[in-house]
Amino acid sequence: MDIAEVRRRVRAAIATARAAAQQRQARVDAASREYDTFLTERAVPVFHSFAAALAGEGLRFKVFTPAGSVRLVPDGAPEDYIEVDLDNSGDLPQVVGRISRGRGRRQVSTERPVKDGAGVGTLTDEDVLEFLTAEIVRFV
Repeated sequence: MDIAEVRRRVRAAIATARAAAQQRQARVDAASREYDTFLTERAVPVFHSFAAALAGEGLRFKVFTPAGSVRLVPDGAPEDYIEVDLDNSGDLPQVVGRISRGRGRRQVSTERPVKDGAGVGTLTDEDVLEFLTAEIVRFV
């Protein structure tokens, strides 16, 4: 095989990889900006309203906002929570919900998208409420 042909293919592969990395980084940056807006304008207010509704039903939960996420925690069980966070580890960033619940001595954790196939900028208050409503059954 001709060395010139090998070098041409190596250069093409490197150029393709660099372009793909730049495109992925642009998607991650855009999703991060959209997520900041989503978190402050939709997710955090819905979590607070949900916690207030639970308190009205006699169930005490607190809302925490650690860096870049929002978490609903039952009183007296800080290891149990429902959390919303941005997962940008995949090719397409998405908002995921993490649920952690103690079962005896072990902790069971699950993770799923808040809404399947939804982009960060397309999520609504209703999507967050549906997610919380579906996941709270594990805690009551």
